[in-house]
Amino acid sequence: MPVREAASRREPDAIAWPPTWPRVLDAEFGSPSAGEYRATPEDFQVAEVLDFVPEGEGEHLWLHIEKRDLTTAMAVRDLARLCDVSPRDVGYSGMKDRVAVTRQWLSVQLPGREAPTGLHDALAERGIRVLAEARHPRKLKRGVHRANRFRLRLTGAALEDPELEARWARLGEEGVANYFGPQRFGPDGRNLQRARSLLARGWRKRDDRDGMLLSAARSFLFNELLAERVHEGSWNRLLAGEVAILDGTASQFSVEAPDAELDARAARLDLHPSGILWGVGESVAKEAALALENRLPDRYPALCAGLEHAEVRLARRSLRLRLGEPSLSRGENALWLAFSLPRGAFATAVLRELIAHPTL
Repeated sequence: MPVREAASRREPDAIAWPPTWPRVLDAEFGSPSAGEYRATPEDFQVAEVLDFVPEGEGEHLWLHIEKRDLTTAMAVRDLARLCDVSPRDVGYSGMKDRVAVTRQWLSVQLPGREAPTGLHDALAERGIRVLAEARHPRKLKRGVHRANRFRLRLTGAALEDPELEARWARLGEEGVANYFGPQRFGPDGRNLQRARSLLARGWRKRDDRDGMLLSAARSFLFNELLAERVHEGSWNRLLAGEVAILDGTASQFSVEAPDAELDARAARLDLHPSGILWGVGESVAKEAALALENRLPDRYPALCAGLEHAEVRLARRSLRLRLGEPSLSRGENALWLAFSLPRGAFATAVLRELIAHPTL
């Protein structure tokens, strides 16, 4: 997309929060009943899935950890302090929620030296349990995990909803709208409001060192596009000029005009339509798909222009998710869901189709 001047158009002075992004299943089942999903950390369990294991030697010590009620950033700082290294020397693949019990790998660079004596015990005092450790030649990089496996406990009135299990079955059959979750935008959308202010005056890395605010702005624009596709019923089917993404991969290809074979593959969840993550560059979408994307700078000119001036590179994201190995079981006054999602996807996108909750 060419760089646009933010001053040439106006957008709303404030973005209403929380947004009313439509659910897919409401058209068939109506709004879901109220429920609770994270009353305690144990109600929200996440395990990061890698496609490889450490080699067993090298200057980086990899630790497979289980943490409770801690963000990944907190665990990184604790490990760096205990090993007397900079947080930059600690690697991780994905950021995990705080109010949860999560399992993931961390790496710490310790060339020519062993881990400090008592490291496991010191981490345990901070709520971090070491499950395994091994050496590896390289630092753990962001985004190298394949998926996250979730086990979630639901309670509340939703458990008595006679259509809850039908809603769950439909998600397994037809997929989930790939909304960015509320965590991306911060409490009451404050990350997005901060992003708007920063982009309006010109983004600088010193004001957003980890890119969190840029990410909030791009995520909001993507959700707005996805919401429009859900509203018109095209979130799960290919349009003319679509850019399709193969399920479980980053492979993309352009679709000039959908045919019976491509429609059948989309129905089987073998491939998905995609949406733009706004930035500098030319979208490869065309025709109907491009026309929907081009509504974003008309509605949010300052956000789009600000992202371009920040030189964020355009990217694409699947509009739909496939649930991996979904299961549902009932316990005493609770319901347990288990499923996996590809990296970058949010379990809250699944939950918002099943229960009503103020944070969803």
